[in-house]
Amino acid sequence: MGLIYGYDIYLRPRNVARALADLAELAPPARALQPLEITLPGGDRLVLPFTSSFKSEPVDCSTSSTLELDMSLMFDLDDALSEYAQTSGPEPESDGRIQIGYIYATIRFESLLHPGYTSVECWAATSGMSRLFARSANIRKVFTDLTADSGGVCCLFDTGDGAPEQVCWLNGEPTQDTVSGPRFPDRRALVATWSDSEK
Repeated sequence: MGLIYGYDIYLRPRNVARALADLAELAPPARALQPLEITLPGGDRLVLPFTSSFKSEPVDCSTSSTLELDMSLMFDLDDALSEYAQTSGPEPESDGRIQIGYIYATIRFESLLHPGYTSVECWAATSGMSRLFARSANIRKVFTDLTADSGGVCCLFDTGDGAPEQVCWLNGEPTQDTVSGPRFPDRRALVATWSDSEK
């Protein structure tokens, strides 16, 4: 089994539509896909330039606990992405951005860490992309910016192998902590710091 690295964003359920709309803005402009219609648990409806389980049939999440998306996203070039382009084949676009391959997203409307928050878990499709997730500052910036723009409380970088998770964004600020680490000995300690945006 290969490496499966990803960025996990935690936000209030009412902000999920905004986060998905922000992800859609990062899609390649010329993808020849049938739009995917999504109905979220609260009734919000979105049309996304992605697929779900590689299909484009409408998805109604009103009675579902999760949503699976297959995404292609564009990233601004940095040194890690330029090196990836030279060795793995994708050509940068004329605007200096690059599409790196499929990114799979699992949206858990009641996250595993706290049922009052939704998680948007975006993970790399290949080991090469996983290594790129770990090296690229611009990929990290896309996910921390997404957390900030969608009113998220936390963004974690997770290697999925039991190693400490890296806390990249917390309550409106970039950070470089780990779970387990001195500040957050476990996930419960991390969740206890999340700001309550409902108050």
